[in-house]
Amino acid sequence: MSSKETVAILGGTGDLGTGLAIRWSKVGYKIVIGSRTQEKAEAAVKALKETSPDTPAEAMENAEAARAGDIVVLTVPADHQISTLELVKDSLAGKILIDVTVPLVPPKVGTVQMPPEGSAGKRAQDFLGEEVLVVSAFQNIAAHLLQQDVTIECDVLVTGNDKESRQRVIDMIGEAGMTGWHAGPIANAAAAESLTSILIQINRSGGISHSGIKIIGQEH
Repeated sequence: MSSKETVAILGGTGDLGTGLAIRWSKVGYKIVIGSRTQEKAEAAVKALKETSPDTPAEAMENAEAARAGDIVVLTVPADHQISTLELVKDSLAGKILIDVTVPLVPPKVGTVQMPPEGSAGKRAQDFLGEEVLVVSAFQNIAAHLLQQDVTIECDVLVTGNDKESRQRVIDMIGEAGMTGWHAGPIANAAAAESLTSILIQINRSGGISHSGIKIIGQEH
């Protein structure tokens, strides 16, 4: 059980944010759902209650949510990544920001198309500066599975420039029922992000609903 830290999920209106809220709430974290407006945040909390009545959460605008969070999670679409970070940057200094952004470019979401910075994770770190501990994770998880009481077989690649912050996120991944792995500095987020498009292609060609990755070779 955690020490009742607060996790603020910015853009927590989608499947991924909702699923993480459910899983982390079960192990004792306080959950704040952030959105662009108070009304949207309240609607997201209402939807969360319908999905998981036993998951308490507080609704706030993104800037307020970022201030309230001990750990902040960014789950907005790639197009809104930097505009959201602009609003919360001042509230993130010294905190871990878990960035789950995948730079998919519709309509060709099955084609790897990385941003000029090399990855969305590195784009966030470059924008925020080293005083914010950006950790990139969860790009390859089927979001809908997080909301269900099921075992998720897919492992999580965790990148970030600060090893202690990566380990903290790996611990939280374990609390959420998955296995996380140190995958190096934030520049390596490009690998996990690009894998998402490859997994989409595998889902399509193989008739799979949620392909994933598994790290093998560990001695038992």
